[in-house]
Amino acid sequence: MIDTGRIEAMMAQLKAAAARTSPANVNPLGDGALQPEKTAGSVDFQSVLKTSLDQVNQGQLQSQQLAQRFEMGDSTVSLSDAMIALQKSSIALQQTVQVRNKLVSAYQEIMSMGV
Repeated sequence: MIDTGRIEAMMAQLKAAAARTSPANVNPLGDGALQPEKTAGSVDFQSVLKTSLDQVNQGQLQSQQLAQRFEMGDSTVSLSDAMIALQKSSIALQQTVQVRNKLVSAYQEIMSMGV
């Protein structure tokens, strides 16, 4: 079963960060008039998300390679190592899907808000 507590904690952090953001951080004269200014020490959500997805993808690829090595008869790879790697990558993918579902849900909630 997926630990939804971590997902909820991440959503709470995202909501808290959104609450801290104010219209004073928006540059009305810049090229991206609706884009918030970058501040020192701020974290780019897009890069964090991409890094996380890349890590999940890398885990999937490594577990598949390990399983293929076992299937080909590589004596350095045990069945338990291959199965554990496959389960870890499966759990990471399930967690990613759950986070995506939460983000889509949050987006839909925000879009349904009245102005």
